[in-house]
Amino acid sequence: MAKFLDLLHEHVVVGDGATGTYLYELGVPLAQCLEELNITRPELVTRVYQEYADAGARVIETNSFGANRLRLARFGLEHQVNEINWRAARVAREALKGRDVFVGGSVGPLSLRPADGEYSIDDRKALFREQIGALLDGGCDLIFLETFTALDELLLALNVFQNLTNIPVVASLGVSEEGRLASGESFPEAVQILRTAGADIIGINGTCGPQACIHLLSKLAVQEGDLLSVFPNAGKPEFYEGRFNYAASAEYFAATLPRWVEEGARLIGGDYGTRPEHIAAMAAVARELKPVRVKKGSFAKLKERVEAIEPTMVSSQPEEEISILDLLKRQQVSIVELDSPKTLSMDKFLQGSRALKEAGAAAITLADNSLAILRMSNLAAAIRLRQEVGITALLHLACRDRNLLGLQSEIMGFGTLGFRHVLALTGDPAKVGDHPGATSVYDVNSVGLIKLLAGMNNGVNAGGRQLQGQTKFIIGCAFNPNALNLDSQVKKLESKLAAGAQYVMTQPVFDVALARQTVTRLKPLGVPIFLGVMPLLSSRNAEFLHNEVPGIKIAEPLRERLRHVDDQAATKIGLEVAREVRDVALEAFNGVYLITPFLRYEVSVNLLK
Repeated sequence: MAKFLDLLHEHVVVGDGATGTYLYELGVPLAQCLEELNITRPELVTRVYQEYADAGARVIETNSFGANRLRLARFGLEHQVNEINWRAARVAREALKGRDVFVGGSVGPLSLRPADGEYSIDDRKALFREQIGALLDGGCDLIFLETFTALDELLLALNVFQNLTNIPVVASLGVSEEGRLASGESFPEAVQILRTAGADIIGINGTCGPQACIHLLSKLAVQEGDLLSVFPNAGKPEFYEGRFNYAASAEYFAATLPRWVEEGARLIGGDYGTRPEHIAAMAAVARELKPVRVKKGSFAKLKERVEAIEPTMVSSQPEEEISILDLLKRQQVSIVELDSPKTLSMDKFLQGSRALKEAGAAAITLADNSLAILRMSNLAAAIRLRQEVGITALLHLACRDRNLLGLQSEIMGFGTLGFRHVLALTGDPAKVGDHPGATSVYDVNSVGLIKLLAGMNNGVNAGGRQLQGQTKFIIGCAFNPNALNLDSQVKKLESKLAAGAQYVMTQPVFDVALARQTVTRLKPLGVPIFLGVMPLLSSRNAEFLHNEVPGIKIAEPLRERLRHVDDQAATKIGLEVAREVRDVALEAFNGVYLITPFLRYEVSVNLLK
């Protein structure tokens, strides 16, 4: 439809927000097939379409993202592919009758699983052809091929589309925050390939929040006639009381929108966690903006200097690690988080660990794919730390990736290798990370995991079977002092302590008053507390953490200070605040938990000294 492309060439166009998460918010059960609602509850789907149109969306996507035969079969609906997709388009057309709004047919990846069996290229083409054909029959003005994490599958769907129609198509990628697809291509490479293949509009959706989208778009060069789209998530979700809650506000989206436009985006909307108010706020800003027609891409890479340090080999691991809790009784203890790498290269990680040990860190704490972002096994990283650095490793363990069997197997492995310090976590949902097609397990939550660890300390597994030995785990748990309802968080913490947790590590605190309030609430519990301290590096860093990462809040006065200075001055301010919070922690508890941002270990070294 030439009219839509003409509109994009001249204006910044606002699309809609999330369909799925908004339907869940409106009361649809999490286990419900959302696409089935086109038949069973069309009035609810109509409400969503109309609310987004009322908010200012010029493009509405149909409720059909997962409506291919393969995914519908998981709900026993494989024989209703045509009806469900046709109804998705027709409900949208009826809901938007008389409005100057375009209807875009939403088509997601097939999401093949091993249990689905083998599907040839022709089989997969047939699956896409069936869905796209039904959406076209229903009257869609354009098609969205969206949240594809594998380029070959997106190209396959694009080829099927091009053989059916010549209306506009949006080819949208689910890219990791580092700018790479699961199939291996970099974001700029994938965009170039899709342009060559004939995609009208190319963009990002479904995997990244607002700040990451700016970073990804900045890598792209824009030539006259190039059309880019961006549909960010409302940050990372927090699973609370059976629902996913997203932190990024409508105001934050509106404030960030001009940056997307500066980087070349023309079609802008929202994905997971966004609501009509996000679209309304963006529509108000977009009216005043003109699209960028030409822009150079930034491919400059910062070259890291790595000193040539020969590994210091530790001949053997002591039979039993010294307990950080025993150490805490004699001296101040600083635990430092340093994430294991996202690649196979360990050089910078080990270099940073040596520097942190020299600066006085008592232990390196290793996250377990935090924020559901893939990293090297923290157990493997802990073994390298022990062998080559000679420092205590504190292992995070999340319930997300392993079932009850796998968790216990991992715990037994920790024990037999002599690792004692474990932090029990529920873990961020897999769908919010860089592998959104992965499955979250959650056979138990953090309280259940603490009980598993405590049980093995008593020599039994979850089934009550004797282990012919006992582990000696020092069990930690997490606490979020940034929560709105601190009383609720304290009650949760008390249940973790009752289950067997022996110490507490908190989310980072960026405010001295909040640090003191946390001390007041937690000190009466009578257990060791390691207050989280994380230096802010820039205004962008602060806005990302505040708006997109669950469990973290940064006071407006501090964020305002950072907005008016460059990154160097912002880092200095961030360190000043971190030192103040650190001092409160050490005075109250004699211990502190330093969180190293982006492997910038020199910042944590600064705080240790």
